[in-house]
Amino acid sequence: MFTGIVSATGTVAKVTRESGNGKRETGLTLTIRAPYRGLKRGESIAVNGACLTVERVVKGGFTVHVVETTQGRTLFGEYAAGRPVNLERALRATDRLGGHIVQGHVDGVAVVQRVARRGDAWVYDLRVPDAVRQVSIPRGAITVDGVSLTINDLPGKDLVQVALIPFTREHTTLESLGVGDRVHVEGDVLGKYVRQLCSTGR
Repeated sequence: MFTGIVSATGTVAKVTRESGNGKRETGLTLTIRAPYRGLKRGESIAVNGACLTVERVVKGGFTVHVVETTQGRTLFGEYAAGRPVNLERALRATDRLGGHIVQGHVDGVAVVQRVARRGDAWVYDLRVPDAVRQVSIPRGAITVDGVSLTINDLPGKDLVQVALIPFTREHTTLESLGVGDRVHVEGDVLGKYVRQLCSTGR
């Protein structure tokens, strides 16, 4: 469990692809440089919003394995060495919930449709998967590449609008987002439960 409050940015240092029978890939391993201390094997870290398990702790970072199912709904298969990533260690029961409840289960990929300056903030229109749009409401929450953001508006049937304050842009990888860029998104888990309850009539 996470909050969407990025605690550090890291860098993909190495990408290793594994093959199961020599004919097709079965997964990949990412080695990530990170400033964390005291990491342990088996702990969970959100990497650009996806909950991944630390397989090995290495000097200056850690490795994680990305299975095929995770690759199917994320952009990890396209990552290369040098790519910056947002990082968050798992939430302790005594921690402040500074963002919102984030599971680290990426729902899919969104595409930046528009970027505009509004005062001292930057506004982004994101074209999101239908499953995310269905659980999105104005002033609700959405996770973008692991960052907890408030939904400003719903400017279209498949669009979600968010705004970034200067601090968030400066301390995450979202500062470099431009039109056409793709990002991981996770819809609000509370909205998912409400949608499920309404669809089953229970």
